[in-house]
Amino acid sequence: MTKQVSVLVAGSWGTAIASVLADNELDVTLWTRNLQQAEEINELHTNSRYLKDIRLSPRIRATTSIREAVENKDAVIFVVPSAGMREVAAQARPFISPDTLIIHATKGFEALTLKRMTTVLAEELPHCDPGRFVVLSGPSHAEEVIRECPTTIVVASPTAEAAEQAQDLLISNYFRVYTNPDVTGVEVGGALKNIIALGAGLSDGLKFGDNAKAALLTRGLAEIARLGVEMGANPMTFAGLAGIGDLVVTCTSTHSRNWKAGYMLGQGEPLDSVLEKMGMVVEGVKTTKSAFTLAQEYGVTMPITSELHQVLFEGKEPRAAVEDLMGRGRTHEIEEIANQNNKWIL
Repeated sequence: MTKQVSVLVAGSWGTAIASVLADNELDVTLWTRNLQQAEEINELHTNSRYLKDIRLSPRIRATTSIREAVENKDAVIFVVPSAGMREVAAQARPFISPDTLIIHATKGFEALTLKRMTTVLAEELPHCDPGRFVVLSGPSHAEEVIRECPTTIVVASPTAEAAEQAQDLLISNYFRVYTNPDVTGVEVGGALKNIIALGAGLSDGLKFGDNAKAALLTRGLAEIARLGVEMGANPMTFAGLAGIGDLVVTCTSTHSRNWKAGYMLGQGEPLDSVLEKMGMVVEGVKTTKSAFTLAQEYGVTMPITSELHQVLFEGKEPRAAVEDLMGRGRTHEIEEIANQNNKWIL
């Protein structure tokens, strides 16, 4: 049984994952750049900036040393914003052993290259076994996980052995873990749902009601699946935890940063002001730009993403974007994906 695990970095989700591991009686090293935060975690067993009123297990030890965090660890879990993944992986590279289990729980693409996070990690950790890379995703608010609310997620890897090792690390009586071989689908679903969550928050901010949000989620899932299939994903993945599961929880909860950001946009606040008030990374904003470019590269129609791109980056009024979506030409609901053995998606 793996005993030494590290988590990078000490945000809300990273801390929640560290807490799951500690509850499983594992010793966890939690890395942060912030010395004051590390001292708070070690001395007070709290991380008040991200998870108020929560006491952390003494099994969780924070450090600002990347070497101390990852050296001689059996598993390293990257919970780094997509914009910082390459930099953090490069810092960790000299100290990670080739046989280390590499897990990431980041939902987004690298902005400049449009690469998925496992690709970024593989490039920065070329000495590590590619069969031991795992992605963790699914419907999981940190605020609920840290309070041991029942949660179910999925881990995906090219090899069943690595996925099952990650499953064994994390599974508990309140944190259920499924395995899936579709790394691309799990990563794409986790990234793209943040775009739809922005749209759901925007719709709620405009007070458009439940009918509009239900349609947004359904047609948003269709966009996610269309692009995901073109990128090589199994369409059935989007009917699971990393698809519809994550989409529902992110689009319907006030815990969601992306929903909150969309809500403020729908109430008329400019993007810069929204991001400043959030104080934490809103992955859906950058992912909207990435997905808009990917849709063009793959020749995929993504009208919701396109309209959100115009709202976020081209100054379009949110209400006008919704009106343009509702005014689109007639089309069929079900589409055949010929290059996926005639499987059907929305």
